[in-house]
Amino acid sequence: MKKLLVVCLLSIISLSAFATEFVHPLDFNGSKAEKEKVISFIKENVKKTYTEIGMGDPSTLRMMEKEELNSFKQLTKVKNRKLLDSVIKQYCDIGMCNYSTILMMYNEQNKASKEKLEW
Repeated sequence: MKKLLVVCLLSIISLSAFATEFVHPLDFNGSKAEKEKVISFIKENVKKTYTEIGMGDPSTLRMMEKEELNSFKQLTKVKNRKLLDSVIKQYCDIGMCNYSTILMMYNEQNKASKEKLEW
């Protein structure tokens, strides 16, 4: 529950552009250079976001960096690229371009796409 609250908090306050480049999980090739790019994006994104709200302590930063990397790894395995692209566009366009939010919303939208209204 605490982790979900922190992820939601990250999503709400992550409203700025970042100098490092977002790496699309399904375009990730696993090279050393791409791994460094992902790590750089995550570290910068997490540091900026949490420092702005006074939570820039090493423990919080490392915990959230690990959460972001885990979310990225899960996103590299998703099956519905069209849906993932839509979620990435939707959330990155409003400044919530972090892997935890994208994973959470991809999962929710994927689940909803398989449901139907019944009496």
